[in-house]
Amino acid sequence: MYRSVGILFCSVLLSLLVFGSAWSKDPEVNWKKVRVLVYTKNGKGYVHDNIPNAVECFRRLGQQHGFKVDVSDQPSVFTEENLRQYTALVFPSTNNDVFDTDQQRLAFRRYIEAGGGFVGIHSVIGTERNWSWFKRMLGGSFAWHPKFQKLRLHVLDTSHPSMEGLPKVWEKEDECYFSKEMSPGPTVIMAHDLTALDTTEIDKIRANRGSYTELYPAAWYYHFDGGYTWCTALGHHKKDYEDPLFVRHLFQGLRYVAGQVKKLDFGKAYADSRDTPIR
Repeated sequence: MYRSVGILFCSVLLSLLVFGSAWSKDPEVNWKKVRVLVYTKNGKGYVHDNIPNAVECFRRLGQQHGFKVDVSDQPSVFTEENLRQYTALVFPSTNNDVFDTDQQRLAFRRYIEAGGGFVGIHSVIGTERNWSWFKRMLGGSFAWHPKFQKLRLHVLDTSHPSMEGLPKVWEKEDECYFSKEMSPGPTVIMAHDLTALDTTEIDKIRANRGSYTELYPAAWYYHFDGGYTWCTALGHHKKDYEDPLFVRHLFQGLRYVAGQVKKLDFGKAYADSRDTPIR
């Protein structure tokens, strides 16, 4: 019995040392200077019950790593003056229209053009479905997802900072989100294994996967219109936000974005409306 407990203790200690050392190597990010806005507003329609869990997850990460976290569900926070203070904006499972006015949309867009950061989680691809620029930033818009199930995910770029320490093949319960109106640009770094999906919905899978046959985007980054974005389609279940591996996934996505964002320069922001042609 004591031998088993000792082995278990050593295993846990080794895991903590490995994860702790990997997470602590942040030469490119001065976390004391990082401030993040976690924005939680949803439009009319389905609202994920995981949003409060995601908020608490980022608050814990802020306490652990020393960065500041603000949380709001008020679109009024989207003014140029207010957004100047943020290294990144985090949209956890947002859905449908999350802004009240086009002036707020313009403030968001100009923040990205100024070199700001964006982290999108799970249903974020269903956000602002009627705004072409926002869908370009995400790389597409929500189409459909199969039922919640055990997924098989493949890390495509093990050298990318946001993929450090993740299994090359990661099996977890979640949802596989399919997109429409997809546009070129984002770099996919993790993909769903379509061949591992439940075949009871095979007709809908075939109808929504487009030209993808075996792998489908699950996480990606995009240097878009002056800014830096990182998105993951994972994170449906509330328990994900207490799972060390998934939390690592989120933190490293944020760390990647924070490492890209330098001083915001609104002199580089050029849009004068939400639909100004992209330069």
